[in-house]
Amino acid sequence: MKKIFSFILLALTFMTPALTSCSNDDPLSTASADDDPRIIDPVFPDRVNGQLATFATLNRDNKLSMTLTVTPADYTTCTWFLDGVQVNEGKAIEQQLEAGTYDLKIVATTTAGKSTSREGLVVVKPLDGDPTTTTKSFERIIAPGTVATLYGRNLDGVKALSIGGQTVNDIEIENTDDGQLLQYLVPDGLADGTYRVSLITADGQSYGADKVTVSSQPLVTTGAGRANANAEWTLKGINLDKVASVTVGGTTVTTFTKQTAGELTLVCPALAEGEYTVTGKTRDGKELTFYSGDSITTSLTVTISSEQTLWEGHHYVSWDKPDGDPNKTFNLIGKDVFAKLKAGTILKVYYSVEPSDTYHQMQIMTAWWTLLPGSQKMDITGEGAYTYTLQQDALDLIQQQDGFLVGGHGFYVDRVTVQ
Repeated sequence: MKKIFSFILLALTFMTPALTSCSNDDPLSTASADDDPRIIDPVFPDRVNGQLATFATLNRDNKLSMTLTVTPADYTTCTWFLDGVQVNEGKAIEQQLEAGTYDLKIVATTTAGKSTSREGLVVVKPLDGDPTTTTKSFERIIAPGTVATLYGRNLDGVKALSIGGQTVNDIEIENTDDGQLLQYLVPDGLADGTYRVSLITADGQSYGADKVTVSSQPLVTTGAGRANANAEWTLKGINLDKVASVTVGGTTVTTFTKQTAGELTLVCPALAEGEYTVTGKTRDGKELTFYSGDSITTSLTVTISSEQTLWEGHHYVSWDKPDGDPNKTFNLIGKDVFAKLKAGTILKVYYSVEPSDTYHQMQIMTAWWTLLPGSQKMDITGEGAYTYTLQQDALDLIQQQDGFLVGGHGFYVDRVTVQ
């Protein structure tokens, strides 16, 4: 009996390595390639309102570096895409990227042809002092052969930019109230699509400037939201020389007083005051598109009003600015304009506040900082309009004291109208 027991112990001793070897197998390795593939790690965030969420954020001096955990591990190939272009194959990636936002997509495919994917945004931040750009509005939708604009900072050392594999040396840089702008000539031969832009300095260094979208189709970017009945109405955008017609409230206009690639002027139909739908057609029969609220649509609501626009833009105002600073006040309408107005004219100053400022106040006055008769300093919030009736004493005071100003702190003048 003792001999039998000793033999069993000896046999178990020799079997132990084999048992240990089986227990160390990769638990994600399977015996069959027919298993559905899964990307277990890392975990990608869900979309937000249908839009891709940010998966990773890093500085541009770091690499995009990660390793995937997938199953079935022995039968799965992983393919990596950035902005729709394949950049790697395998379960790991180590990629140097310029500053910008990238669409990262990983596709895991088994030998049986089954696949799954994960997708998210990778945000690469510039370093302090890097030439860098921001996005203000529609300036990243551009047309071949036209002058386009990028807004940013630290641009003084930029001597050229690269777009679609082409180098653009024809650039101009200007200082603005809140940074700098770079104007450049879009290459003629660029096909419609999205391109990544790089800023190139004199020493040959390249810095990311994110993406632009090239379009050969007409797009109205500004001017479509308001019009005066039976008066000239100017729309601005790109490729507007290809527009065949504009329809407002059911009335179609096919004759334009001015038509260039960047500007389209027509006489607005004689419609009553109110809101109407505006649409259009291009010469090749397609729908005219409009830029509205960070999206592109084929129709827009236009307000027909008897208000006449004297100025429109987005001019910041703060009386905390030093004397001589263009943003200390709003002074962009000359007194000669007011000399033509009649007593009883209603003046409206449309505004929007700068949320980062601690307070928001506004007043209308002469160039000598004298409040217009009957007006007063007003605390403002959000968006709105300061309405004031210009009587003869106010009109005379504007002429006597060298013009009209809007003063205050913490807001933007967006439009000035009379009625």
